[in-house]
Amino acid sequence: MKAKVKAVTPSAPHRQSITRHLRYSLGTPETKAPLPSLYEATALAVRDHLIDKMMETEARYEKKKAKRVYYLSLEFLMGRSLGNNLYNLGLFEAFSESLADMGADIDEIRAQEHDAALGNGGLGRLAACFLDSMATLGLAGYGYGINYEFGLFKQEIDNGYQKEKPDNWLGNGTPWQLKHPEKQCIVPVYGRIVHAEDREGNYNPMWMDWKTLIGIPHDMPIAGYGGKTVNTLRLYAAKSSDDFDMDIFNTGDYLKAVEQKMTSETVSKVLYPSDAMESGRELRLVQEYFFVACAIRDIVDRHLSSYKTFNTFPDRVAIQLNDTHPALAVAELMRLLVDEHALTWKRAWAITCATFAYTNHTLLPEALEKWPVALMEHVLPRHMQIIFEINHRFLDEVKAKWPGDNARLAAMSIIEESHPRQVRMAHLAIVGSHSVNGVAALHSELVKTELLPDFYALYPKRFNNKTNGVTPRRWLFKANPGLTALITRHIGDGWVTDMDRLTGLEPLSREPAFQDAFGTIKRANKEVLAKTIWDTCRLKVSPDSLFAIHAKRIHEYKRQLLCLLHIIHQYLEIVEDGKIPNFPRTYIFAGKAAPGYEAAKRIIKLINSVAATVNNDPRVNDAIKVAFIPDYRVSLAERIIPAADLSVQISTAGKEASGTGNMKFAMNGALTIGTLDGANIEIMEEVGEENIFIFGLTAGEVQAIRAGHAYRPWAIAESEPVIKRILDALGTGRFSPDAPGRFIPVCESLLSQYDPYLHLADLSAYIKAQEQVEACYDTPRLWMEKTILNVARMGKFSSDRTILEYAKDIWNATPKG
Repeated sequence: MKAKVKAVTPSAPHRQSITRHLRYSLGTPETKAPLPSLYEATALAVRDHLIDKMMETEARYEKKKAKRVYYLSLEFLMGRSLGNNLYNLGLFEAFSESLADMGADIDEIRAQEHDAALGNGGLGRLAACFLDSMATLGLAGYGYGINYEFGLFKQEIDNGYQKEKPDNWLGNGTPWQLKHPEKQCIVPVYGRIVHAEDREGNYNPMWMDWKTLIGIPHDMPIAGYGGKTVNTLRLYAAKSSDDFDMDIFNTGDYLKAVEQKMTSETVSKVLYPSDAMESGRELRLVQEYFFVACAIRDIVDRHLSSYKTFNTFPDRVAIQLNDTHPALAVAELMRLLVDEHALTWKRAWAITCATFAYTNHTLLPEALEKWPVALMEHVLPRHMQIIFEINHRFLDEVKAKWPGDNARLAAMSIIEESHPRQVRMAHLAIVGSHSVNGVAALHSELVKTELLPDFYALYPKRFNNKTNGVTPRRWLFKANPGLTALITRHIGDGWVTDMDRLTGLEPLSREPAFQDAFGTIKRANKEVLAKTIWDTCRLKVSPDSLFAIHAKRIHEYKRQLLCLLHIIHQYLEIVEDGKIPNFPRTYIFAGKAAPGYEAAKRIIKLINSVAATVNNDPRVNDAIKVAFIPDYRVSLAERIIPAADLSVQISTAGKEASGTGNMKFAMNGALTIGTLDGANIEIMEEVGEENIFIFGLTAGEVQAIRAGHAYRPWAIAESEPVIKRILDALGTGRFSPDAPGRFIPVCESLLSQYDPYLHLADLSAYIKAQEQVEACYDTPRLWMEKTILNVARMGKFSSDRTILEYAKDIWNATPKG
């Protein structure tokens, strides 16, 4: 009699890998493994696959002599990795089965992972999307950044106020990083310049007496969809050198010597240290240089290991500067080429300009970095010399173009002759790059005409647009599995890597059966978010209400306040006018305010104060609810975005560079109410004016009002009773009975002619647009048709399209997948 052979399922090897890591990596028996250990063992098992694919990918790039693209960013908002890697590797079902065989639920396992707190907001999340697309497309793309031990902060709400708590996401380590101490990078800072001459009598400055930081790389594998390509995000942690300052040590002050070592290691401790104090500002400059120095050294060493000379450097290397934070890379590459590799200035500069490209992300003057010359000379004396030389030669070019135009010369100089003198980092990035791009059509036009018109006049071919996109793998395929399954059943799964195929949904937009299935999925997603609101806010909201969501960084230009003014208006209509809405609404806010941004933090308090009043007033009778969900992050966004009915994108026209939240919401079947700002314009062009709710001033109208000093908010309030009633309620303590004057500063800012965000100028139009929303939502078939058409027409907003444009127009790189 033959023994029965147990069938080996596809999941069996994965279970064996998990149990092996439980035993040999964690020292935990399977039968006693708690959820955190199961998560770590699962992650390590997945990492094994990533490492194999990463090595195969690197060998393929070497064989095909792929051009390397390096994306330098001070932020990478990666979120959680387990689910994303399983989906991209095509292993989600197999690992789900393995864990189920072990009595574990994969969703519970995924929930054990901390978000990788490596970014602040849209800038860092865009960088993460770009890495996903580069890997999916088979581009040799690498990210470089800092391995922050503490993220931005964990946000708690205490009596309506934002409270910041440390976000020690690396407290227990992470299974997703591979530490490479053998590839450490030495980073010089401080010191002095000795003015010397070489043997030929030429000026030869020597950077002496510098202090040393050590950068330790930690590699995070980035899997492309399909699992063929796994690229790398290299993050550097700061470590002091192994040597003490022996002068201090020998005097017997051991504690001071140790303290100096500890101070060195603060460089990678916290994302964006506060620059309100001089010490914080200095640390931030050191932080920016630290990661740039590590990245450029690593890039140069990698190139020379394969090609030996710099003759082909721009042909084999492309470096993209994500905003101004990495702009010091221009000076650092020049330092390496001139000081360490003895290239002539002319040759080094040609290589530098041909290698770098710069992405501008903002039109806000306060967001364009400047560093005091004195601080730069103190921290980076050699780099300041190099920047002065770059500027000298650049100004000669400007003088040749516009002789005698001293005003233009001063405006374009890299050095701002203010008190104190400042280094304009955006100007350094522009001068040292062959490409300067904005991130939406309107933004790129305003960069040329409003922000940097003189540079555009000098280098017209250097400026271009690359409208942002988001990865559909995380923001639809992973975040919204119900909708993913519905789409795939009807049009196949090709859309995951070619979002233009979503147009196949258009014929289904009016089919009742498809609408009903779509609506069932949306309601299920709303139930998940309703539970999250209950768990975090102890507020019950109805999944049958309209979910209107404003989720993004709290900033005055993003106008959470405008959204709130409309909520107050609707509340007053209910309690004073007896007007009952046709259907209930739930208004949901999420986002963090910078710790030192008092106006933004006051807005958070106001949101929570209005919520407390509205949610507890029996006259409202659940017609409207207001919720502020704390600690907005990637994993929370993945629950919020699929549940939205209405996406609130209402920044002052001309202020938002692009936005990517607007894309994620529309991709998941939310209709947009928004201004003609950033990528909202292009979303409108794609989905159709009839399938979006646009209101308010245009960027041109905003500029005209400002230029003519024509803004009269008090006149608007006096002439429009609806607006006056809202302001009266706000200013008389209706939402702060314990402190009636608490929100008077908010009223004063709204009524100020200097309000740069023109809240009251757009308020009436916003109220009317919300009335259009109400009429549409009250016609369910029409609303559902519009939401389906939004999903169907979002193909342009895939980050795959964006990256292919960068590769073709800027990097001259081709996929090697």
